[in-house]
Amino acid sequence: MKEAMLYERLDDARVRCGLCAHRCVIAEDGFGICGVRENLRGTLYSRVYGRAISLAADPIEKKPLFHFLPGSQAYSVATVGCNLRCAFCQNANISQMPRDQGRILGQRAPVEMVISGAERARCASIAYTYTEPTVFFEYTLDIARAARERGIASVYVTNGYMTGEMLDAMVDHEGRCLIDGANVDLKSFRDAFYRQHCGATLQPVLDSIVRMKTRGVWVEVTTLVIPGLNDSDEELTDIARFVAQEVGVDTPWHVSRFHPTYKMLDRPPTPVITVHRAREIGLAEGLQYVYVGNVPGSGGEDTVCPACGHTVIARMGFHVTRYEATGGHCAHCGATIAGYRL
Repeated sequence: MKEAMLYERLDDARVRCGLCAHRCVIAEDGFGICGVRENLRGTLYSRVYGRAISLAADPIEKKPLFHFLPGSQAYSVATVGCNLRCAFCQNANISQMPRDQGRILGQRAPVEMVISGAERARCASIAYTYTEPTVFFEYTLDIARAARERGIASVYVTNGYMTGEMLDAMVDHEGRCLIDGANVDLKSFRDAFYRQHCGATLQPVLDSIVRMKTRGVWVEVTTLVIPGLNDSDEELTDIARFVAQEVGVDTPWHVSRFHPTYKMLDRPPTPVITVHRAREIGLAEGLQYVYVGNVPGSGGEDTVCPACGHTVIARMGFHVTRYEATGGHCAHCGATIAGYRL
């Protein structure tokens, strides 16, 4: 175990964790909502530091990140645990393991082992993903510091339920954020949805998205569109408008198709027409890059130049099939294509 960062000691051997927006007050011998931060005699510890439940090389497009080192590989790292309790979690077997099974598993994976693994797999970045990286923050911080020294980028695939203090702590000695890119799940634009289906609230997620952007992180946003819960034209418009006005019209928005899973088995898969409607709503609100997810081959996966309309990056699923955005510019008209090292 490793002593946690970002907590304060209270009376009666209690502690208050300042890592995520829950700001859990944890009694002695207790755990935070995440299930992986434990209070032992008034000291808060991370139970997952250096304990990886998964290590694998993935296409960066799988995160999904479409404007961050397109066509490259990311070395994916995860521990068990999550600070949300989404009924529709696709990785609940590991994210909810501490809560559902009362277990904390993972292989020993020191920082150097992760960096070396990324180098052997020729990965341009390390992605903290599959579960919520906020809950294994100390581990990601040490990996990201070492990765930057070796020329490897770092990516957070996150629910955005962290504190401003956590993002402030994620900086290097030059004051630059060690998170180079992030895909943030904006699951809904309704607080009631977050409370009922995720065990959280909306505003901290919105705050984190804006904070990351202002700290120079390349941000992309994903919304899983669930029939009858967050698929109304009004709500999709609200999300698209927030992204366009508060984050920027050049921020990619991924609208993905839901499939029944975990504790949400009473909903049908999202009709393909619905995610395409969501894409049209995003474009109508001025977003330049809106992508359809979990429906490979149906259209809506390609990056189109916002100036001339030419396809500059063609994709099939998680694979780039054509690339004409060298140097971050459209090969046909020279217009800028927003992104990180395009």
